[in-house]
Amino acid sequence: MSFHVTSTCTLRKFGSATRKQIISFLADKASDDGSGIWCSKGTIAQSTELSKSTVKRTITQFLNEGIILETGKRSNSRGYTVEYRINLDQVAQLPLTKELPETTGVTVNPVQHEPRRGSTVHPQGGSPRTPNHPLTIPKPPTRKRDGAEEVFSSKEFETVWGAFPEDRRRNKETCQQIFEEAISQEVTPEDILAAVQTYAQTTAGYTRGKVKFSDNWFRSTSWVEHVTARNEAEKSNALVLQDSLERCKSWISNRSSMCAHISKAQIEALIAKGDVTQTMLISAGIRQ
Repeated sequence: MSFHVTSTCTLRKFGSATRKQIISFLADKASDDGSGIWCSKGTIAQSTELSKSTVKRTITQFLNEGIILETGKRSNSRGYTVEYRINLDQVAQLPLTKELPETTGVTVNPVQHEPRRGSTVHPQGGSPRTPNHPLTIPKPPTRKRDGAEEVFSSKEFETVWGAFPEDRRRNKETCQQIFEEAISQEVTPEDILAAVQTYAQTTAGYTRGKVKFSDNWFRSTSWVEHVTARNEAEKSNALVLQDSLERCKSWISNRSSMCAHISKAQIEALIAKGDVTQTMLISAGIRQ
């Protein structure tokens, strides 16, 4: 841990609370020159309580902006971990989180613009500003901080959001957060998109009281039911196909008259699996 790197990052603006949280975590792991940072993105996500996709995206942004640099790789039991260095020169060019202290122009017999504080017999340093000084009164909070980073929206989520019936869309930001969490847990965007499209088709024409709005749909992980049903259907189709090929193989081996009903695709599948040979096909009277 380097107090110098941590304090340097603390005094600079990084554009959003998420970016500041991640750079602060990295700074806590750095040496005095900003180097020696090696920790997986999964570890960063777990420690900062952010999604893994958010951590990956932010690290990529920092690399593109030159705020951090890749300096090597360290081997571990699962492959390797990338080693990073915080570019302190680049960080120093970022805007400060607060203005520099005011300075006075005259040092000889300076004019006291503010009343003194504390005892006059044994003066103690009081506040440099009065309670009503413009720099003492905090600014009221606003809906959007100046210079704050816009909420990231991936192309994958926008595609999914666009597929959701327009009259059922609600709380886009909540839906996006749940979507990113699902993707970080190895659910594919294609699965969620297919589930949304199926849901839109099967509930077309339903009244608003009989459907789920988008935020409730995402909160209840409604895509899981679709993915499970699809996987079961694929398994069932695979079993049917396997049974069909076994019958065809038996017909060819026994030179059955049923060979006339074997399709070209079935013959090619049997050959690819090595279950039949050209000699067997000829013997069974099958010409390709």
